[in-house]
Amino acid sequence: MNQQLTIIKTINSRRRRLRIRRLKYTCRTKTTNVTIPGEEKKDSIHGVQEAKTSDCSAEISLSLTSPSDNTSSKKEVFSSGFEEDKLENSDDLQVTRISYGSASVIGRRREMEDAVRVELGFKSKGREKYDFFGVYDGHGGARVAEACRDRFHRVLEEEIVESKEGRGIEWEKVMEGCFQRMDEEVGNDKMVGSTAVVAVVGKDEVVVANCGDSRAVLCRAGVAVPLSVDHKPDRPDELERVEAAGGRIINWNGPRVLGVLATSRSIGDQYLKPFVISKPEVTVKERTENDEFLILASDGLWDAISNEVACQIVRRCLSGRMRRKSQEISSKGRAAEAATLLVELAIGRGSKDNVSVIVVVLKKQFLKEIKKADRL
Repeated sequence: MNQQLTIIKTINSRRRRLRIRRLKYTCRTKTTNVTIPGEEKKDSIHGVQEAKTSDCSAEISLSLTSPSDNTSSKKEVFSSGFEEDKLENSDDLQVTRISYGSASVIGRRREMEDAVRVELGFKSKGREKYDFFGVYDGHGGARVAEACRDRFHRVLEEEIVESKEGRGIEWEKVMEGCFQRMDEEVGNDKMVGSTAVVAVVGKDEVVVANCGDSRAVLCRAGVAVPLSVDHKPDRPDELERVEAAGGRIINWNGPRVLGVLATSRSIGDQYLKPFVISKPEVTVKERTENDEFLILASDGLWDAISNEVACQIVRRCLSGRMRRKSQEISSKGRAAEAATLLVELAIGRGSKDNVSVIVVVLKKQFLKEIKKADRL
């Protein structure tokens, strides 16, 4: 299911304003195309019931196109999706296995250098499915971030197959190999790079790998649990590593490697090696019944919002206690609505970067509420 929203940006000498001009819904599934015409009131988005088919997965996306003064178009994308599995010993009953929502906006930057990727069921092991989520924050251009968006999950799948671990997947080894291969693949772009935070969600575990200052946060029983630590140049261990390699951290509008890059690890940036490396830090977390949701986001969000505030907003949104004004969104859009609210808050708090967010719903109660609301 796709929803498209067009926004025209008008810019004066002092500030940028957003003005909604048209709202159009287009519903699509693998077997049925449905178009629902009609315009809605300004600043209002209304949900659309999904066409019922035998397909067990669906996706909703909102694409916002904003022409700039030179008429070149930039895209800001909001999307959500879910996947259902049949319960054992049942031909009819289905349960929502996982649900997610994402939002990615250009913000106050001239260029969109963030990229987001979601692959539900990208890897299966017996009856168990693994889902992939990735946020990539490019710098010096979008080429490396876009390459990661298109290739990272495929490289990861290849690394998993090649690992051939009989007792299970050795995630740290697999992730390190994946990041290294991606770094080699983008080696021709000497002056371009990207941070990366990726999560693989399985039935029993959540695996997070990060390289740079994009971040993953798990909400467990209402408590924000960081699953990654930002690779900032002034982090004591990173500072020591860079200096041991012969580099320097120079304070130029904040601490930067050689006075240039504000992160000490990234994919690409060949001109800053060996000071900037692509080796990720990997966290494997066993899933519990108290796990509610996972947030992955670029630093455009985390520079303006704390882990705790982000988790509070998402909790309220998923439980239905916080909604956008004059908006009736489908239940499958709750995660996307939460991601959108985080993006709007970051921009409202003065974030000057691109902002990209993925919200992954893990708690069974939230998933049941989503399923129940969908049947109403």
